[in-house]
Amino acid sequence: MPEAKKMKVLVVDDQPSLRALVMTSLRQIGISQVTQCNNGEEAFSELMYRPVNLVISDLNMPKLDGIGLLRKVRSEPSIAKTAFIMLTSRAEIDLVHEAVQLGVNNYIIKPFNFGALQSKIEAVFGKLT
Repeated sequence: MPEAKKMKVLVVDDQPSLRALVMTSLRQIGISQVTQCNNGEEAFSELMYRPVNLVISDLNMPKLDGIGLLRKVRSEPSIAKTAFIMLTSRAEIDLVHEAVQLGVNNYIIKPFNFGALQSKIEAVFGKLT
């Protein structure tokens, strides 16, 4: 069982209010090592400099969207195995299928609550301690 306090998470979303909501939910789970970025380009640069255990990324963002970020992460050997959860306000099956084909570990539909986020993370990593 992974320890929540040792996990490093990168939250990527162009909306500050949503980043704040995710970060608050992560703190409730016990995850405090959280970095945030405004878009996929910024996030990819951050990941190359400072790898994490988990990326939680919005799907729709300017510059580089969540699918583009996922594609870049999976194609870079040094970070390719990083766990990736996609946030989306749309439950469009084609986007979910594309993300699954690219290797997304899980996804969550907005709006979400603390319990939903925790269960999606635990579905990837197992029960957090």
